[in-house]
Amino acid sequence: MARGQRKSIDEKIAAKEELIEALLLRVESEKRELQELIQIKKQKELEAVSDLIADSGLSPEEVASMLQRYLQERSVAS
Repeated sequence: MARGQRKSIDEKIAAKEELIEALLLRVESEKRELQELIQIKKQKELEAVSDLIADSGLSPEEVASMLQRYLQERSVAS
């Protein structure tokens, strides 16, 4: 069976280097996209907390104080 021209070792090395570079670029792109998604999730969580605070009629300082007391009580109970 006839085969095409075989690649030299230098061509194989160059091809692998090119592939690795492309994969590294893809990984960096995916990392950026992941960070964007994480930021979107955090923003939505903060919006939900902000809405809850607004609905409660309490000030953010009052909510922070209540949460701090709760965390102190919880740590004492543990």
